Amino acid sequence: MSTMTKEMFIEAFAAQPEQLAFAPGRIEFIGNHTDYNGGLVMGAAVTEGITVAVGRRSDRKIGLMSEGSDSVEVSLDGLQPLEGAASWTNYPVGVTQVLLEAGMEMPVGYNIAVTSTLPSGAGMSSSAAFELATAYALAAIYGYQADKADFARIGRRAENEFVGMPCGILDQGVSAFGVRNALVRIDCETETFETDAMPEGTHFWIFNSNVKHALVDSAYADRHKECHDALAILQKTYPTAKTLSDISEAQLRTCETELGQLLFRRALHIVGENDRVRAVEAALSAGALNAVGAALYASHESSRVNFENSIEELDFLVATIQQQAHVYGARLTGGGFGGAVMAFTSGDFGTAEADAIAQAYQREFSIDATVLHTSAGQGARLL
Repeated sequence: MSTMTKEMFIEAFAAQPEQLAFAPGRIEFIGNHTDYNGGLVMGAAVTEGITVAVGRRSDRKIGLMSEGSDSVEVSLDGLQPLEGAASWTNYPVGVTQVLLEAGMEMPVGYNIAVTSTLPSGAGMSSSAAFELATAYALAAIYGYQADKADFARIGRRAENEFVGMPCGILDQGVSAFGVRNALVRIDCETETFETDAMPEGTHFWIFNSNVKHALVDSAYADRHKECHDALAILQKTYPTAKTLSDISEAQLRTCETELGQLLFRRALHIVGENDRVRAVEAALSAGALNAVGAALYASHESSRVNFENSIEELDFLVATIQQQAHVYGARLTGGGFGGAVMAFTSGDFGTAEADAIAQAYQREFSIDATVLHTSAGQGARLL
């Protein structure tokens, strides 16, 4: 992929790039919408991702080139988010803004070319991969020192403050800290990152529903607000709770009347999801893969009933996957409201089983599901 990215850079800008960098997409293994609620989450960096080629210019401009998009040029002075067809540039430009605010000196602008091996719309966080790859490459050519946690926070700040998506640290943290054949476990309140080895012979299969709700961004913002509103009510009884993740299920149930059904269910999803992350961690260390799978199915059911961020197509995929042999568990992965389902399987689950699921989905909805077989890979890095 790096060769293709380099060639695109040379063709677009008639110059050699100074630096190439890669950052992986991610699978949210378990811990749905817990990240911005100060909770626990486990994810895996995948082997697919975003590659960027970057080289400095002699002026104060940024030139941006992507496969299948028109090239864009912006001034390094007075950076602003763009809308419409050029909005893809907000990820690298947002990272640039955050790096400038962090003290990185950029006497001249740069050119950047980007390529991707991630399936679009599958909820594998190409945006975080783009942010991390850009941050690594820019830091290298402009001489800025940062560690993995710094790079994750730079990406998250770009997403929150420049792009305007109120995400937590999950996507950028997993992309930064990914390790081959391991899950990344994040405590989002303390922003600490650890890795847990994947059991040998286990696999990830991603089934992209190829359905995305048009209102996905506003629905995400609605859930963010509902969690915030639930916390505000709970804090009247439990004033020491800084986030929903500081609340136990027993405490939550004492406030069910005050919360009302909607906010109670939203909070129950977050509180229960933190418990499920702990259950998965314990089950993985004990090699109890069926218990891991049970937590994955329970997570999806809570997304369906309590958080209402699943849709009919995702529910069908999970139910169909559940009927197959050699599957430990499955759940929606990512923000929901469309996107993809992850199946956690043994090595005996193969293309024939995946095709049977995709065919059942096609018969039901007249939509082709995109299937990706992947494994846990290395995190963001210079090439």
